Amino acid sequence: MSDVFCKIIAGDIPSTKVYEDDKAIVILDITQVTKGHALIIPKEHYESVLDCPEELLDHIMRLAQKIARAEMAAFGAKGVNILTNAKEAAGQAVPHFHVHVLPRYDEHDGLKIECPPSGIPMSDFPSIAESIKKHL
Repeated sequence: MSDVFCKIIAGDIPSTKVYEDDKAIVILDITQVTKGHALIIPKEHYESVLDCPEELLDHIMRLAQKIARAEMAAFGAKGVNILTNAKEAAGQAVPHFHVHVLPRYDEHDGLKIECPPSGIPMSDFPSIAESIKKHL
């Protein structure tokens, strides 16, 4: 693949690295949604979290925790969002699995992650749960 993250990993595009090991790099996101906004990017290409092997996913999530703790200590953040998007319909802009680690300073830091209720009635929950269970 030759997406922007593969190019960053290869050193073809500059980035500001926070951390690197044999499996992943952590860089500052160029958009800096909040101060310290970092991206954890596996060095091996996987399109999304849906394709990532479990062992690598475990490593990435442990790394997300480590980065989140460091950001909170470094900047006095009061919280953190750790998130990933899978597929374009979910907002994934780069087809290379990555995790955002977003330090949060207060409810007025400009970032809004909202999950308004869909209105799906609880009476539908059993059939929704069964549909999911069939595919586990």
